[in-house]
Amino acid sequence: MDIFSKIAAGEIPSYKCAENDKFYAFLDINPLVKGHTLVIPRREVDYVFDMDDDEIAEYMVFAKKVAKAIKQVFPCKKVGMAVLGLEVPHAHIHLIPMNSEKDMIFSNPKLELSEEEFKDAADKIYSAFQAL
Repeated sequence: MDIFSKIAAGEIPSYKCAENDKFYAFLDINPLVKGHTLVIPRREVDYVFDMDDDEIAEYMVFAKKVAKAIKQVFPCKKVGMAVLGLEVPHAHIHLIPMNSEKDMIFSNPKLELSEEEFKDAADKIYSAFQAL
């Protein structure tokens, strides 16, 4: 089981933002901005484009709902989406509140947030997600 599967299974702690039986969303622990969230399929699949058509469609609809929740909690111009990352062999989408395209530059310094800031952000996104 890879690290993201262990996170989704609750074996490794995370700041849960949303979930259903097929997908899981949690805060990135090295965020570019507050609210930077990762969305993963619970099923282990390395490459997003290896997912079948129905699954990828459901994945995008789930990510859209998470993005709407993020935008409610972190007012921004848009929630950017990036599908990248070679470090973890598990498909994942980055959802990032952005007011400028510079907010999506992955080489930018990462924010250092306190445990309380992470927990507060995740709880707010989770609540907004549940209300949609």
